[in-house]
Amino acid sequence: MRPNAMPAQDSAAPAEAVTPLMRGLTVLRRLTDTDGSCSLSALERASGLARSTVDRITATLARMGYVRLDGRDAVVAPRLMELGNAYLAALRLPKLLDPHADALADGLDESVSLAVADRDGIRFIHQATRRRAMSLSFRIGDLLPAERTAPGPLFATEWDEADWKRWHERRAADPEDRGFPAVPLRSRPLAGSGGSALGDDFEERTQQAREQGWALDDQLIEPGLVALAMPVRKADGRIACVVSVVSHTSRHSADDLHGTLLPRLRSAVAAMERELHEAPPAAPDAPSGLATWTGASKQELGREFVESLARGLTVITSFGEGRAELTLTEVAEATGLARATARRALITLEHLGYVTAHDRVFRLTPRVLGLGYPSLSRVTLPDIAAPHLRTLSEQVLESTSLAVLAGDEIQYTARVAPSRIMSVNFTVGTRLPAYPTSLGRVMLADQTEPKLPEVTSLTSRTVTDPDELRAALDRVRREGYALVDEELEEGLRSIAVPVRDRGGKVVAAVNIAMHSSRRTIEECVAELLPELRATAARIEADLHVAGRFRKVPSI
Repeated sequence: MRPNAMPAQDSAAPAEAVTPLMRGLTVLRRLTDTDGSCSLSALERASGLARSTVDRITATLARMGYVRLDGRDAVVAPRLMELGNAYLAALRLPKLLDPHADALADGLDESVSLAVADRDGIRFIHQATRRRAMSLSFRIGDLLPAERTAPGPLFATEWDEADWKRWHERRAADPEDRGFPAVPLRSRPLAGSGGSALGDDFEERTQQAREQGWALDDQLIEPGLVALAMPVRKADGRIACVVSVVSHTSRHSADDLHGTLLPRLRSAVAAMERELHEAPPAAPDAPSGLATWTGASKQELGREFVESLARGLTVITSFGEGRAELTLTEVAEATGLARATARRALITLEHLGYVTAHDRVFRLTPRVLGLGYPSLSRVTLPDIAAPHLRTLSEQVLESTSLAVLAGDEIQYTARVAPSRIMSVNFTVGTRLPAYPTSLGRVMLADQTEPKLPEVTSLTSRTVTDPDELRAALDRVRREGYALVDEELEEGLRSIAVPVRDRGGKVVAAVNIAMHSSRRTIEECVAELLPELRATAARIEADLHVAGRFRKVPSI
């Protein structure tokens, strides 16, 4: 296991630091290092903590919805993205600049990244990637050494003497970049450098970036990968973030990338800077106020719930849009914590590098994105739904499914079937006509004027009359669920509800399917519908967190 980059400050922890919070953050970092999934035994070894401590920490994180305990493994859950979302919302750059980055990627047909400085590294805050066999694999939250990137020299133009000293010390202590799991080990010489190591010309490249206003990465990360970068500056002239166009030498050499794409990049950066300078002040997010919840969880779970860990993580979520800088009093008010409790949490977070303080005002740092965000930043809707469907199937002992609408058909994207002799057997990827299925009717009902296909009778119960079908969709729209009885296949009965994105649009549907002999229609509505709606609500809650700063793929 390669260690997490840029470890906590070498100095001893302050006397007022919260030890359980420090230990909990260590566990989250180790989970991130292992791409979001790790056995409890491996976590014990990687963190150096006692197994009983790891068990209590993961139980607390599971209670918060931040990890999922799957047998002997701990797996990061989409709700953990609340921490990184707090930083991204406070930063505001993704909300303002992501559309410009996406438009640039579409216009150039190349991958585009936005990155911010994280001490002597860079951390990605947005990725607009092209779908190709050779495509960019970096994720939001990934940390890279500054000297092996195009953005790095641009950020280094603002470094002071202490920053350069820290960079030299890190290079000497970690000559192979083992502290940066997102990049290959630095074990080869720089192309065309006469045998010097990767990044040895960083100070020279920084001076060039200062003079030119742009920088290149010519295969510094791995052979074939090239990038061109320019800074996006705040109104005061300092760098807010850096935008990079990333390609492969099979499409562009580094020189060609500069000569061909620099004018388009300059134009995009100018538009980003106008957006940044002219944006009105942000309206404050509603604070989380989870102190009451943490207290109730402690009372219910006893010593298995580490309340000081939960409270410390709640302090991170007190930041957000319009809440980029908070005083101690404001943090206490936002979380519902006592000032003394909030203060100790902030002292701990500052010591570990997740918070900075200046003139009694606190801000989150990009390091917060290192808490699970990289592995979760590519989560899909089926990934989100799968554990919830499994739980539902175990509760009702019936098959459960997630599907999306594909034209006139539904496509199954996640399924869980119980272990029984007879169960509904559709595999992931299967397509069926939408009109005679509960899943399809839920999604068709969300359309203002659904275009009905030419329908045929599949069973004696199939609704084929267009007026009857429209009336059925109207009923689904009013009642919020669809129940279809033996219209697709004799003996098959199913009930479905919608799954909505952050904007309220139906993006998928979940259902329970069974043989009609197992439950009457009335029992389906009375017994299964409440459980189904609760499952859909849990899927939506995770989807809304995961989809705040990125589009979650439905397939």
